[in-house]
Amino acid sequence: MSLLARRRADKRALVMGLALIVLAIVVERDAAAQTVASTYGIGPTAMPIAVAGFLAVLGVGHFVAAFRDGMPVPEHADGIAIAWIALGLIALLLCIAFGGGFVLATTLLFVVTARAFGRRVLLADAAIGFGLGVSIHLLFSKLLTLSLPAGPLERLFYRSS
Repeated sequence: MSLLARRRADKRALVMGLALIVLAIVVERDAAAQTVASTYGIGPTAMPIAVAGFLAVLGVGHFVAAFRDGMPVPEHADGIAIAWIALGLIALLLCIAFGGGFVLATTLLFVVTARAFGRRVLLADAAIGFGLGVSIHLLFSKLLTLSLPAGPLERLFYRSS
């Protein structure tokens, strides 16, 4: 009898691995169905294909981990942290919906998510979130030629360039 036949697989890891593989297939098929072509740069299908590849690798990793000894037992979820993250996602959606733009929305999401993980350094987190938001916005708009929701800060980028 082989080692795999004697051991019971961790069902949670198998389900998560299957979910990640299915999600990778959906993302890849959606990327392949895009008809938008880029006149320069990498183009809009590059990132979804890269994300699909990473999801597939994570799915396979979960399948491998399901048959290993010593799988950690998941801790109970922290409801307060989940509430903070949900608040951050709502703030992101509202900020974009009411014209705040991607950079401000990303900054808010980063600050609230950092708070959910126990950080209490508001100004430092806002600076980090702002830097990430600007970097991601420039990556998408300049390199991938995709437009993200524009607000007052993004309009400053376009006036200066």
